[in-house]
Parts: sequence; structure tokens; C-alpha cells
Amino acid sequence: MAGAATVTAIRPKILLVEDDENLGRQIVDVLEGADLEPTWIKNGSNALAESPDDYHLLILDLMLPGAYGLDILKTFRVDSDVPVLILSARNETEDKVRALKLGADDYVTKPFWPDELLARVQARMRRPVLQRSDMITVGELAIDISGRRVLVGEDPVELTRVEFDLLAALAKRPGAAVPRAWLAEHVLDPDREGTERTLDVHVSRLRKKLGGSGKCVATVWGVGYRLESQSSS
Repeated sequence: MAGAATVTAIRPKILLVEDDENLGRQIVDVLEGADLEPTWIKNGSNALAESPDDYHLLILDLMLPGAYGLDILKTFRVDSDVPVLILSARNETEDKVRALKLGADDYVTKPFWPDELLARVQARMRRPVLQRSDMITVGELAIDISGRRVLVGEDPVELTRVEFDLLAALAKRPGAAVPRAWLAEHVLDPDREGTERTLDVHVSRLRKKLGGSGKCVATVWGVGYRLESQSSS
């Protein structure tokens, strides 16, 4: 009689880019102890050779040999929405704001407690940061990406091309702050010289059309906008 097949659970993969030997080993041990599968890279240039979409989350130091951490972040954000957690000794507000504007999802300053880092990693991975299905739901909102349709509950909502593209861009990374500059560049019509101020007008109109669900389009002051199930205001 043949034995029952054994199903092996897939462990979430984490890319750690950190050049400090002692800290890197400590983080690897913490991640492995939580049943995660870390890949540790110590050089920025080697990190650029990785495909971020091979991982569930990236932990990225800023001061690295080979390539600066924010340059790595910018490169990854061209084609990937994988969550990125910045880990750095730089604790100036301007560094944190710049990282968030470039697409980072979280920022942890050194020194830190390993349990705090693990909690942030697990919290980020529990959130539906990247959804690739054609139908995305956030609260009462249902966004059909391929069909370009939006429902609030059972009621259809008529949106312009820009309004739909704006909502879809936020819906693909619910809970994550999407920079205004990125939205203006990728959503607005470049032939009409769209600006961040123009983007704000479209956001206002989108919120009105979504009715009560418009509160899900939250403002992240100094950064941009995010889509969440309930407004944080």
C-alpha cells in the first residue's frame, strides 16, 4: 500500500540586503526561527542582479558597498511591487520621507529589537500588498482590472480613464503609500502636462463618486495616497 503523499508548505522567501556580518546573521536566525526562508546578500551590486518578484518581501539596508540602498529601491520599483522594508542607521526625517516617496513600505532604524523587526515583517506579509488577480476587493469596493469596472456594494460607479487608473494603481498595493509624483507620472496624461496638483483634483472627484467608500482613499501627508478598508482620519 502506497504511503500518503506528504505536502510541504512553501516558506515565504525574504531577500535580506545587509553588509554587517553580525547583524545579518542575527536577522537570518530570527527569520529562520519564524519559518521564513531568507536569502542574505551583502553587496548592493549583487542585490541589483536579483529579481525582486522571486521574493515575498525585501529587507534593505541603505549604506551598502557596490550600490546605494535607495538606488536599489528605485530600480526594483520600476517593474515590481514587492514589499520593501528599509533597515538603516539613518534616522533623519528626510531620509525616511525620501524612502517612502521612492516606494518603500516601511522604515526601521538601527539599533532595533529583533522581535520588532520580525513583527513588522509578519505584519507587512499579512497585508494584501500586492494583488495580481483581475478582481480586487477592498471593503465594499470591487475593482475589475481587466473589465475596467468598479462597484460599491452592488452599485456600478462610472469613472473616467484617469479616475479608474488612479484607483487601480492604489488597489494593487492596498495599505501601502503610493507617492503623488509616481501617480502623476504613471496615471495622468503627459500630453496635458498633468501635475501633482491636477492629481489632487482627480482624487477629490474620485472620492465623491465612490460615496462613503471614498474615505478608503486616504491621504498620506508628505508622500501621496493609499487605499485602505477604513480611513485613518
